[in-house]
Amino acid sequence: MRWAVVSDIHGNLPALQAVIADATAQGVDGWLNLGDIVSGPLWPQETAELLMRLNWPTIAGNHERQVLTLPLERMGPTDRDTATVLQAPARAWLAGLPTRLQPAPGLLCVHGTPGSDLQYLLETVIAPRGLRAALPDEVAQRLGPVDAILVLCGHSHVPRDVRVGALRIANPGSVGLQAYDDEHPYPHEVEVGSPHARYAIVQPVADGWSVTQRAVPYDWEAAARQAEARGRGDWADALRTGRVGRREGDVKA
Repeated sequence: MRWAVVSDIHGNLPALQAVIADATAQGVDGWLNLGDIVSGPLWPQETAELLMRLNWPTIAGNHERQVLTLPLERMGPTDRDTATVLQAPARAWLAGLPTRLQPAPGLLCVHGTPGSDLQYLLETVIAPRGLRAALPDEVAQRLGPVDAILVLCGHSHVPRDVRVGALRIANPGSVGLQAYDDEHPYPHEVEVGSPHARYAIVQPVADGWSVTQRAVPYDWEAAARQAEARGRGDWADALRTGRVGRREGDVKA
C-alpha cells in the first residue's frame, strides 16, 4: 500500500488539486489527511466539499477544533474567515473527525503530538521569533510511548523526516501555506522558502517504511489574489514566496 499523505491544506483548493494530480501520476493506492483542512481566507467551503466526496481517512487539527468550538470573538482572523462561510454539512463532517488514526500496523497519524494539536512534534519554538529542529529527547518526550514504527504528523508546515532511536517520524509539510507567523507558545515565524504545495508518499518496505517528500507547482498567484481579495495580505505574501512578509498582526487592525 502506497499512501499519499497530506496535511495543512488550509482551504487552498488549487494546491490540493495539483497534489491530487501529482500523487495520482505517482500511482498511490490511498490517502491520509493529517488535519488543518479548511481554515483560511481561500476556498474553505469548496475544499470541504471536495474532501467530503473523496472520503479519505482524515484527522482533525487544531483549526478544526477552534472553528467548531470557539466563539467568533475569540477566534483569530484565519478561523473567523472560515467560520463565517462554512456550511452545516461541512461543519458536521469536521465534527466527526478523530484526532488520531492507525491505518496500518506500526503506523500512527497525529496532527501535532499524540497529546496536543497545538504542539509541534519536530520543532521547538525559541525566543525571540525563532524555530529550530527539536532534539531527539524533546521529540521522544512529546511522543511518549507509542505503538508504531512510523509516526506521521503535521501542524508546523515544515517537511521533515527524522529518526529517534528505532522510530521514524515524518511531516509531509503543508499543501496550502508555506509560511506564517504565530504567537503560540511564543511569537515565531515559519518559512519553508518556496511556494510549492507539499505532501509525502509513504509505503512499507522490508526494513520499515519509505518516505518520499514531494513539492508540486500550482497557480499560487491565483491563491495569493484570493487572499488579497479577502483582506489577507499576510497570506498573499506567504503564498507567493514561501516567506513571511506582512504579518497577521499587520492585517488585524
